[in-house]
Amino acid sequence: MTHALVRLTLVFPPALEGALSEALITAPNSPGFTLLHGEGHSSDFPRASTAEQVRGRIDRRVILVVVQAEALEPLIRALKQRVPSHDIVWWSEPVLELGRLA
Repeated sequence: MTHALVRLTLVFPPALEGALSEALITAPNSPGFTLLHGEGHSSDFPRASTAEQVRGRIDRRVILVVVQAEALEPLIRALKQRVPSHDIVWWSEPVLELGRLA
């Protein structure tokens, strides 16, 4: 039987990278994850540095995690307890297929 998969995306400031990575590594049934460096573009930068305000973009990190659909809610709950922050934005999306090329 195939279980539904979802991808959790977390977007956050670089200062929270260690705390989020640690929370994911130590989570029960810890899934693997991918960490990317990115830039956020918006007109609303209340905590942006002067350089970020001039550039019009802020430094961000992005974590991608693929989990079983039923594991998403407990994982989000655990992350909220371990790293409560309004600076972390998350969303989930269905994963249609997952595999390896070899």
